[in-house]
Amino acid sequence: MPISNIRASMMAAGISPITDPAKKEIFDAIGDLSGIRLFSAKLLVATYIQPRKSKGGIILTDNELQEDVYQSTVGLVVKKGPRVFVDDETSKFFGQNVEIGEWVVFRPGDGKRTQIRGVNCREIDDTQISAVTDDPTIITHKQTDARVK
Repeated sequence: MPISNIRASMMAAGISPITDPAKKEIFDAIGDLSGIRLFSAKLLVATYIQPRKSKGGIILTDNELQEDVYQSTVGLVVKKGPRVFVDDETSKFFGQNVEIGEWVVFRPGDGKRTQIRGVNCREIDDTQISAVTDDPTIITHKQTDARVK
């Protein structure tokens, strides 16, 4: 499916990568995924990499950004297999689902790491998705002390 068709279907679902700069950057970089077919209940998720400059103005090192490739717990759904979130004998989803263009949460070690056109991605089973978030910046894999402001 051409990227324009993906964007059109996302817009129809009320999800727009164009208004979210992080989503737009990922979809522009990853390009057309029509030549990739995911099997069964697999999702292709682009790994969220935090911006080089933090909200507080701190410039992050290459090592800190590289850590997100391996330890990130949030990704953007960019493609879905035909049986994603379909009930079967071993898994019941009770109507829950995710859409292309949504940020999802998973464990750092879940999925198979891969790159598509330079975009870090993971192939993840639907059962490994634990949540959906509107804002990938509020979820971190790093140990912080929330009491310190």
